[in-house]
Amino acid sequence: MLRLSELGNRLKQAREEKNMSLDDLQEITKIQKRYLIGIEEGNYAMMPGKFYARAFIKQYAEAVDLDPEMLFEEYKNDVPSTHKEDVPEQLSRVRTQKQLPKSASKFIDFLPKLLTIAVVVVVAILLWLWRQDAAEDNANNENKMAEANDVEFEKVENTTTTDEQANEEEAVQEEAPEEEATEPEEPETPTQSLSVVEGTTTTYELLDAEKFQLEVVAKDRTWVRVRNGKGKTFYGEEIPKGETKVNDLTAESEITIRVGNVPGTDLKINGELLQYQDTKTTPQDITIIYKKERIGD
Repeated sequence: MLRLSELGNRLKQAREEKNMSLDDLQEITKIQKRYLIGIEEGNYAMMPGKFYARAFIKQYAEAVDLDPEMLFEEYKNDVPSTHKEDVPEQLSRVRTQKQLPKSASKFIDFLPKLLTIAVVVVVAILLWLWRQDAAEDNANNENKMAEANDVEFEKVENTTTTDEQANEEEAVQEEAPEEEATEPEEPETPTQSLSVVEGTTTTYELLDAEKFQLEVVAKDRTWVRVRNGKGKTFYGEEIPKGETKVNDLTAESEITIRVGNVPGTDLKINGELLQYQDTKTTPQDITIIYKKERIGD
């Protein structure tokens, strides 16, 4: 008898020694039962091609714990030969249909890449949305903390205004126009001017300064919040005794500073100490209007 039958008999014997039926072998290898019978009978002509015949023999041998390479070597003159050396590890089924058109085949090849790109894009969009939500939450939390600190300091500190303070504020408001009326002639080289404009929320004008640098010096434990005229908060936090906060606000035209502990806080504008018009009310709001050129120039 042909050696092909000897190969089939050897495979069949190994299967039976393992008490495996053809149905069991079909379940393990995913090879149709009729092809398994063809291997045992040496009938390779009924298979889709030589490539599949070698692949099926290899899977059959591995399933019954035989070395397929040794079998191919032993029966090399009888086993169908193929120029393709790479045999698939598993063949789930044999295609009996016609080959797909080239355009469909190319699309199927490109489909995994397309899915990968889609997943990356979706992940990037989700990450962007998450960061946007996180930024909004941080801004809301910052404003809530600032408002909570305002309430806390207003409860702890004495916020009543005495008659004497009211008189001082009226005096400041009356003196302000006189300062404008007696303003000296502009020098050849303008110097920085920081002056009080009005009084309940004390407002200062910063004129003829090339920059606007705010320095907050905590002589004692204090709380300070800095906002611009559009409501943007630069920071609002408690500052421990001995620490200093410095901010470059040159790009801003108006800044409001809420000081929680006036006696314990020094404010410096470009290194110049700001003189509080009201040293008793605390907390206190101070607005600084920054103009690089003097009004009327």
